[in-house]
Amino acid sequence: MNDASTTSKTPAQQLAARICANIERVMSGQTRTIQQVLAALLGGGHVLLEDNPGTGKTTLAKALARSIGADFKRIQFTPDLLPSDILGVSVFNPRDQSFHFHSGPIFTQILLADEVNRASPRTQSALLEAMAEGQVSIEGRTHVLDDLFFVIATQNPVEFRGTYPLPEAQMDRFAVRLNLGYVTVEAEVDIIAAQEQRHPLDAIEPCIGVEEMRELKRAARGVRISTELRRYAVELARATRAAPAVQLGASPRASLALSRLAQALALVEGDDYVKPDQIRDLAVPVLAHRLVLDPQAKFSGVTTQAVVADILKSVPPPA
Repeated sequence: MNDASTTSKTPAQQLAARICANIERVMSGQTRTIQQVLAALLGGGHVLLEDNPGTGKTTLAKALARSIGADFKRIQFTPDLLPSDILGVSVFNPRDQSFHFHSGPIFTQILLADEVNRASPRTQSALLEAMAEGQVSIEGRTHVLDDLFFVIATQNPVEFRGTYPLPEAQMDRFAVRLNLGYVTVEAEVDIIAAQEQRHPLDAIEPCIGVEEMRELKRAARGVRISTELRRYAVELARATRAAPAVQLGASPRASLALSRLAQALALVEGDDYVKPDQIRDLAVPVLAHRLVLDPQAKFSGVTTQAVVADILKSVPPPA
């Protein structure tokens, strides 16, 4: 039965399934999150992983990079980190009496911005142009980043000392905000057993190449999505702007991300076209982090996730 289902998949769907299976070797019990992270990469978005320490955020980023053979760099964000530590800096060479640019870690394919909310707003803003436009402007020159450039940023939701909340403009740059959460008892036992000798991450090898990954991104853009489902994505985003507890609703960038990530998720799940459930599954991760609640609602305990969940109940999907 499994062989038949595999052979019925397109080559792109088989590649996506191979990546997910490779990552699951080190991320036991996180199938859904792995699929959504891969969908964000294929859909041209970026990911904010917000969860408690030790849940596997860094491991997931490394496993993804190794699975596709991509260049990977990690930046540990701290209060004293400067924009030049991310972007790069020109250094004077006395031999030829000229400045030479030394590129920073942002010049990579997959970038892990670890504990991004620990850096100052000035340093956080160094990511904005890169995430929105795939380029950086340094000392009057524009540098184009790799077309696979993908940011996975992490932040710890339980610590507030020495942190700087991400501004709304930067939150809007992330296609999705995801939580790994704790795995089941059985999965946690498997994790302990797998790490008795060495970390399973050390054994991860690329299962596809970078060029195949580029083809996969193009294939995701070609997944069919009906006009009715595009309208449904827009209606969900627009409903956040009229929600009574919301001061600032989701932007058109949000409805675009919802549509594109639904196409990518359909490919990852082995479907030839987008289904309403794929948009519904992505609605909270794509929309909730972009909303700003009014102070009274926030004081009353209302959450942005609950607002989007209520909208999903009130806005019916197309028949």
